[in-house]
Amino acid sequence: MWTENIELPFRYDFSFVLDRMGEDPLIRLDKQEQWVDVPLVLHGNEREVARVQSTGTRDAPEFRVTGERDRDTVVNRLYEIFQWDVDLEKMDAHFLGTSLADLQKKFPATPVVRSFHMYDALMRVIIHQQLNKTFAYRLSTRFVENFGEKEKGVWFYPSPEKVASLAYDDLRELQFSQRKAEYVIDTSGKIAREELELNDFEQIGAEDTITQLTKVRGIGKWTAQNWQMRALGRADLFPEADVGIQNAWKLYFGKESKPSQEEMLRVSREWAPYRSYASLLLWRSLMEQ
Repeated sequence: MWTENIELPFRYDFSFVLDRMGEDPLIRLDKQEQWVDVPLVLHGNEREVARVQSTGTRDAPEFRVTGERDRDTVVNRLYEIFQWDVDLEKMDAHFLGTSLADLQKKFPATPVVRSFHMYDALMRVIIHQQLNKTFAYRLSTRFVENFGEKEKGVWFYPSPEKVASLAYDDLRELQFSQRKAEYVIDTSGKIAREELELNDFEQIGAEDTITQLTKVRGIGKWTAQNWQMRALGRADLFPEADVGIQNAWKLYFGKESKPSQEEMLRVSREWAPYRSYASLLLWRSLMEQ
């Protein structure tokens, strides 16, 4: 067992990170004790469960990381997931000069955090598309509990190969629609056969990623945008079709009805190059109503 202590030179709201992660029943965490257990797959598909615990505050963030294997790889991966090398002061300063200034003042140091694994993020976004939050998490939880594996009390998603071997009826029995079952299994098949390499998207831009991902049956623009935010941690994406953002926009800007997507795209230009953070501020305003 090893321990690593990490201090950040800028503010970081880890309590919000836990609140957001806590929406997913599959993630093992404790908001009171301020820790989360992170399932990691290391070299050679070796599994590790690393615990990240806050030992500081939002204004003076410190973390204690504990694990058992490959200390350097685990710590580097956690830096990527929690984006501990992204200076949130830049985002805060940027939004103070925009129409989101009031939200930024209310929710400073709000980080964009990546999902634990790219494949898991894609499966979750595909499963969740066009569903209300409660039922969406019910489906993704059933998916993992039936076909994934649990280690040290923490759930690991099934591999693409395992999901590709399933029959559509295996998911239909969990209340998946026929089409959603096809999207999940067929996309997993493409990944298992290396026809779709998720790691390659880190090397190309956001628009090219959308163009390529939306060629896959069952992946639309909203899915491609949200996957990039969650899996790649990209800073400048704005999913204008997201119902949550539309509702938050209506409340924040005092609109009588939801805004048009054209209006959202036009106004959101002033938030570039940090539109993912703008999206998160809007989502957070709904979470903390």
